[in-house]
Amino acid sequence: MKVLITGGAGFIGSTVAAACLDEGIDVVVLDNLSAGRAEFVEGRTWYRGDIADGELIDRIFAEHPDIHATVGCAAKIVVPESVARPLHYYTENVTKGLALLGHLVRNGCERFLFSSSAAIYEPGQGITESSPLRPTSPYARTKAHFENVLEDVAAGTPLRAVSLRYFNPIGCDPEFRSGLQVRRPTHALGVMIDAFHEGRPFPVTGTDWETRDGSGIRDYVHVHDLARAHVAALRRFDAITSRDAGGTPYRPVNLGTGHGTTVFELIRAFKSVTGKPLPVEVAGRRPGDNAGAYPDIALARELLDWEPVLSVERGIADSLAWHARRDLVLAADADG
Repeated sequence: MKVLITGGAGFIGSTVAAACLDEGIDVVVLDNLSAGRAEFVEGRTWYRGDIADGELIDRIFAEHPDIHATVGCAAKIVVPESVARPLHYYTENVTKGLALLGHLVRNGCERFLFSSSAAIYEPGQGITESSPLRPTSPYARTKAHFENVLEDVAAGTPLRAVSLRYFNPIGCDPEFRSGLQVRRPTHALGVMIDAFHEGRPFPVTGTDWETRDGSGIRDYVHVHDLARAHVAALRRFDAITSRDAGGTPYRPVNLGTGHGTTVFELIRAFKSVTGKPLPVEVAGRRPGDNAGAYPDIALARELLDWEPVLSVERGIADSLAWHARRDLVLAADADG
């Protein structure tokens, strides 16, 4: 099997590519390096360019007519940037995504595996694929809009699609071939690691949420487990999206640990990994915050025969190890 991975030089896409190669699936990468890193595609077949470039897509399929499926990991993903630049996000994530689908259909590529996001859901616990949607940022709304596009296109063309809606990825490639490339991440574990190394207290914003210990809850899933799920979806794609016997050509599937981790639990796990205390600073809720969310992953178990196997502690340890190695892997200008 050979697959095209758009955005395959980014954090998620490069880890998916590595997992595919480890499992005997050939990969062709398309990335314009607007956020991805050339270091992450070293030694792999890759094309530098835009997903909306029809001539380039045609060339890729002419040179690789045996491409079995496309994995769509190319997207802009920074929530604050999406608020400041909504036109840019809709252009990159929706308009160019539409162009890509047209190029794929024209080239006879009828399988599309989409890297989506749990940010499209209304916050809650035990979220299923049929839970209410309430995207609250331009970024999240671009993901929700594109899923609507996929459902409609799959209903009216030969294209079939699976959307993997995943929660908060942590960790890195187990062999340190790639990891989070940004120097100042804004997610909880990234902020925690920076605070730890800089000797600053880690801020806990809100301790009166309706969770098991009052702190916010998120679902932290190891990026390698996510990559394994992509491999499983590729191998089971035809069975998942069969139009026979009343099947559906479009399937959303949740990916996560299925139980979530509160902020205080994440702090305790961090301390258990480092063996050192982590000072914290308790503050009130911030505007726009919510209690958080975690998914029900029963459908992933059923359709993909997939379970996460790497713990939050392993994700923390790998994130810390990648932080120490990052500047050895990436050029000095790495800033995300």
